[in-house]
Amino acid sequence: MIDLEALPHLPGCYLFKNEEGTVIYVGKAKDLKKRVSSYFQKRDHDPKTASLIEAVTDLDFIVTNTEVEAFLLENTLIKKHWPRYNIALKDSKRYACIHLTDEKFPRIKLARKKSRWWKLFWALCLGKGKRLHF
Repeated sequence: MIDLEALPHLPGCYLFKNEEGTVIYVGKAKDLKKRVSSYFQKRDHDPKTASLIEAVTDLDFIVTNTEVEAFLLENTLIKKHWPRYNIALKDSKRYACIHLTDEKFPRIKLARKKSRWWKLFWALCLGKGKRLHF
C-alpha cells in the first residue's frame, strides 16, 4: 500500500516496487512528497509512465541531505537493482570527473576514468546546460 502522507518534503530517492516486491523504478527528488505525489495525481501520462504507475504496489524512500547526494544515490540504486523502467544509467557509465593534469601548466580535462597522473575532482554534470556541482 502506498502511503503518500508518510513522504517528507525533503530530498532523496524513491523506489517503486511491484506486487512481487521487485524494484521496478528508482527516482530522485528535491522534494520527495511533491515528486512521488505527482505520479498519482496526474491522469495524462505517457504510455510508459502509465504502465509503471499501474504496476506499482509499494514504495520505499531514502532521505538524503542534499539533492546532489540524491543524484549519486539514484545512480547507485539503479546499478544495484536494474529496475525495468529505468533506462538511463543502466549502461554502467560513471559520472564525469574533472581531472587536473600534473604538468608545469596544468590542464583541466573532463573524464570518466581515474588516471594515476591526474588529480581528481568530482563534479556532476546535470542536464543539457552542463552545470558543474562540486
